[in-house]
Amino acid sequence: MGKVTEADEPLAEINVVPLVDVILVVLIIFMVTAPLFMKPAINVNLPKAASGEQTAPSKLSLSIDIKGQLYLNGAVSSEEEIKSKVTAELAKNPDVQAVISADQEVAHGKVVKIIDLVKGLGVKKFAISTDKK
Repeated sequence: MGKVTEADEPLAEINVVPLVDVILVVLIIFMVTAPLFMKPAINVNLPKAASGEQTAPSKLSLSIDIKGQLYLNGAVSSEEEIKSKVTAELAKNPDVQAVISADQEVAHGKVVKIIDLVKGLGVKKFAISTDKK
């Protein structure tokens, strides 16, 4: 066994530069693709109210956008689809609450029609979403 030279010593250095390059590329890929996976939200400009209370999340979340389009739990729906879903939810839980969110520019009659539809199907509790003043 003779003299120990530099060639005999173990390699104990890690080159971090390629690791950082790969991580940055992955970060850029996530930043570019993230908006594609985001579920688009319904653009509803809620009316302002000082006396508004926090509502609990509901299985029946109805929304009406500025164009008068109906949404049930974030999906575009017709009144017939809403009727069937409300009936199905009432069968599971007769105490279910409906939360109605309508854009402040939507005609009052449209909101009353949806409230009447929901109450006519047997929902006893409902809430109207507002933003705090």
